[in-house]
Amino acid sequence: MLSKLEETAFIVQARMNSQRVPGKMLRPFNGTTLFGLVLDKLLASSIIPKDQIYASVYEDELIHEANFVRNIGVYQRSYKSANNDNSLKTIFEWHDKLPFKYVIIISACNPLLKIETIDSFVKQFIEQEEENLFGVIKKKQYYWNKEGALVTPWPEGQTIMNTKAVEPTYEAAHVLYASRMDLIAQDRFMGDFQAPGGIKLFEMDELETFDIDYEWQFNLAEQLYKIKL
Repeated sequence: MLSKLEETAFIVQARMNSQRVPGKMLRPFNGTTLFGLVLDKLLASSIIPKDQIYASVYEDELIHEANFVRNIGVYQRSYKSANNDNSLKTIFEWHDKLPFKYVIIISACNPLLKIETIDSFVKQFIEQEEENLFGVIKKKQYYWNKEGALVTPWPEGQTIMNTKAVEPTYEAAHVLYASRMDLIAQDRFMGDFQAPGGIKLFEMDELETFDIDYEWQFNLAEQLYKIKL
């Protein structure tokens, strides 16, 4: 019987058609690239089996970087997959083609993510009973909805806003995800987002989740990376 680790694929999903930061996956970043950086972290893992790492990519230059430069397995995405932003089954078209029960997806857009954090995430997932895990950021803050109504429960006995007393909430980090693969065929991922406890949460350091969506974030991330290196 296979262990949970043996049944898990580790996938970096990437594409070159970013509109806000063109070609960001292979742009020079402190002597490497965002794509190369995350692949090298996975190869340096003390837990992840090397032959279970896949780059899910469409463009030839990404295939070359993963397969020929680093000898990492490649799932070649279709053009449709690389240009879709709404359908899980289309974006994650490997869900019924790779021979694994589970998948852990690691974002390539977060260069400050540490390999130790990736390993901790993997370790928790393979040791827990739950079949999903999602990286989140703990927040102790006040929030309002679009109608201007406070949605954060007001701390009992407080007469002023006090972030020390407020009940924590958890923000999606969009960095690390673990799920059963067969859920994707149902256009579901990880679990039931509406049910309390339907998604098992993995608390992360906010700096490690710094995401690159805009030019200024690319430049700032490179400076932060140099400081943290």
